[in-house]
Amino acid sequence: MKKETVAGFLGLIVCFLLAPGGSARGAEKGIGHYSPGMFASFIDAAPTGLVVENVFNTYSGSAGAERIFPIGILLAADVDFTSYADVFVIAYGTPWGILGGKFSFAATIPYVWADVTAQLSGPTRSFTRRDRAEGLGDMMLVPFWLAWNKGEFKWDVRLGIYAPTGAYDKEDLANVGLNYWTFEPTVSFSYLNTKIGLEVTAFAGMDFNTKNTDIDYRSGDVVHFDLTVAEHLPLFDCGILGVGVNAFYWKQLTGDSGSGARLGSFEGRTAGIGPVLSYISPPICGQTILVEAKWLPELDTSNRLEGDTIWIKLVWAF
Repeated sequence: MKKETVAGFLGLIVCFLLAPGGSARGAEKGIGHYSPGMFASFIDAAPTGLVVENVFNTYSGSAGAERIFPIGILLAADVDFTSYADVFVIAYGTPWGILGGKFSFAATIPYVWADVTAQLSGPTRSFTRRDRAEGLGDMMLVPFWLAWNKGEFKWDVRLGIYAPTGAYDKEDLANVGLNYWTFEPTVSFSYLNTKIGLEVTAFAGMDFNTKNTDIDYRSGDVVHFDLTVAEHLPLFDCGILGVGVNAFYWKQLTGDSGSGARLGSFEGRTAGIGPVLSYISPPICGQTILVEAKWLPELDTSNRLEGDTIWIKLVWAF
């Protein structure tokens, strides 16, 4: 592949979006709408036109019998949690903007499957219970998104809004919705050296949660950071392959509150790191296809389940 062609393909990388949203983990157990690692690399940058994406996410986590978690009106121990989510994303980068930046907009529609097994305590005995749930999850909208691009640097500011569109029952262990709104301002910065293929992308965001009125429980506000460092290599005339690592950090800044917060502030934290692979195709009939896959194990947690997340993102850029 010619040097000019390599630079052209790598230049395409910094022109695309996506904002995969809709958490598949529905409980008050230190988990919110944002799933660590959700935004992390070039594939989550602002689009320059119409982009359609399908995101598959699966999470499997657990905690031992010595740890108690609030789930709805229940207090559960020895929790095993598995979820799957398939998320449809559509985004559009407009030609309009202010302050040298361009506006974009996005929306996500998640379909969620959740399976929870836990130990519950009754008046006279403890027993194991398993719940399953399936359906439309909490949708995410990005009504404000302003992005800048200068040479090998790209940065943006955006506001994500998670709406409680997923079904929720306070007496169930498994739910596909969280039953509260989340407002998520985020900033991102990305550097891509088109000569050597080095990418460094960082995202930082905060989640401000409203109250779950069904149980009078307000999950604390959260800060989260995601960082990807990757090298993008030409595959002869077949596109570009990216290989790198994704690190994440998620922490509650304020405690949980309300009469339903029977375990007190219950402030959660998690951090981890894992591999990420990506691929960008040559232009095909005026379209470009991007694929990203990553495995993100949690390595240090507090007041959360501990497990692994797998992300697979498939993007069509028109």
